[in-house]
Amino acid sequence: MSTPAPSAASLYADHLATLQARAATALERAGLEHLVIPSGTLHYQVFDDRDYPYAVNPQFKAWLPLTRNPGSWLIVTPGARPKLVYLQPRDYWHVVPEAPSGYWVEHFDIVVIRKPEEAQQHLPKNAARCAILGEPQSALGHYGAYKANNPPAVVDHLDYHRAFKTPYELTMLREASRRGVRAHAAAERAFRAGASEFGIHLAYCQAAGQDANELPYGNIVALNEHAAVLHYTELGRLPPDPVRSFLIDAGASHAGYAADITRTYAADTASEFQAMIEAVDTAQQAMVAQVRSGADYKQLHLDAHLALAGVLREFGLIKVSPEAALATGISAAFFPHGLGHGIGLQVHDVAGFAASETGGVIAKPEGHPFLRLTRVLEPGMVVTIEPGIYVIDMLLEDLKAAGHGDSIDWDRIDAFRPYGGIRIEDDVVCTGDAPENLTRDAWAAENTI
Repeated sequence: MSTPAPSAASLYADHLATLQARAATALERAGLEHLVIPSGTLHYQVFDDRDYPYAVNPQFKAWLPLTRNPGSWLIVTPGARPKLVYLQPRDYWHVVPEAPSGYWVEHFDIVVIRKPEEAQQHLPKNAARCAILGEPQSALGHYGAYKANNPPAVVDHLDYHRAFKTPYELTMLREASRRGVRAHAAAERAFRAGASEFGIHLAYCQAAGQDANELPYGNIVALNEHAAVLHYTELGRLPPDPVRSFLIDAGASHAGYAADITRTYAADTASEFQAMIEAVDTAQQAMVAQVRSGADYKQLHLDAHLALAGVLREFGLIKVSPEAALATGISAAFFPHGLGHGIGLQVHDVAGFAASETGGVIAKPEGHPFLRLTRVLEPGMVVTIEPGIYVIDMLLEDLKAAGHGDSIDWDRIDAFRPYGGIRIEDDVVCTGDAPENLTRDAWAAENTI
C-alpha cells in the first residue's frame, strides 16, 4: 500500500520556517530588524475611476496563499511570530474578502483592519529599521514613511534562494500544472472542432476555471502564421480557412504559483508539419533529461540550438551543419528566444542571472540576448524547457542581408511559412537524480481520467 502524499497543510509549517530563516539572514546582512511586505494596492486608469487588474506582490504571496487581498501587510521579525495585517473593508460596492481561514492561519498573529490607513498603527514604529519590499504605490503615512525601500542586501538574498523550491511549493506547482494541462486538453478539443483563436481561449479559461486576469500570463493562442509571432495575443474572432496549425502557450495558477505550458498541433496529423512537431518533441524531451544538478543552463541553451539546427537540416530548411548554424547565427533566426527560465511565484521567476546570494550577474552567452536563465542548476530549482522553430520573415531577411542566404532552402521556407512555428514547453524540477517533469506527469494523469 503506497504512502499518501503529504498535504499542503503538513508541508506549510516547514515552508514557513525556511522563509523565516532566509529573512533572518537577509535582515542581519542589511543591518535591519523587520521585514515589512505590503500585498500591493489597486492602480487606477488615468482620468478614470477604473482600476487595472490587481496583481499581488510576489514577496507577499511567497509567505501566504493570498492573491486577492490588496491593502494587507505582512511583518516578519526574527524570533517572533509573523504578523498579518488583513484588510477587510466595510464596502457595499464590492465583495469583501472573507475572514482569514485555512491551513496557514494558525502560524500568524492576525489583525483585521477596515481602512487601508489603519495598517500603519500595526507596523513597526521605526520605518528606518525596516526592509519594506514592494512598490511605491503601497506607501503609508503622510510623508511616505512606509514606502518601499527594497534594500539590495535583502532582495538579493531572498530572490536568490527563491529559486530553491520547498516541498510545499512543489506541491503547489504540481497542482498548477494539473490545472493547466486540463485546460490545454480542452483547447486542443476546441481547435479540432474548428473554433477560432478567441473560442479556443474561452474553452481554455472555462476548463482552467480561471479568467484572463487570474491566469499567470496572457494566453498565446495562435493559428497558422500567427504562431510565428512569439507573443501573439490578438485572439482572432474567426478561424482562418484553411486551418493548418495551432500553437498554444498558456498557463494556470494555484495558490499564487504558476504553470507555463506550450504545445503545437497540426490540423493534418499525417502531414510533414506533424512530423516536424514530433521531431521537435523528441529533441525537447532529450533537453529535459539534461536538467540535472550541476548542469550549466547556458550550455543547455547552446546544446538546444544544435539539436534544433539538426531538425532544420533534417527537414531541409537549412543546408549547413548544426555547428555552422550556431556559429553564424543562422540557428538564432529560427530559434530567437531562450531555452527557458525559472518558474514559481512568477512565470519568469526572479534571480535568473544571480551569481550569488549577495548579488552579481552571470552573463548571457554572446549572441543570445533573450536567454532568461544563466545559473548552474541545483536540486530544488524549477525551470521551463521550451525549444522552438519558427519562420519569421524579418529574421530571415536579416540572414540574407548578412550573406547567409545560400545556407537556406527558400523553397522549403515557403512550404513551412503557412504553419508559423513550433514550440513545446514543459515545467521541470531539478532533483538529486532524474528530473521531475511536472507537465508530462500531469498529462499522464489527465489521460488516465
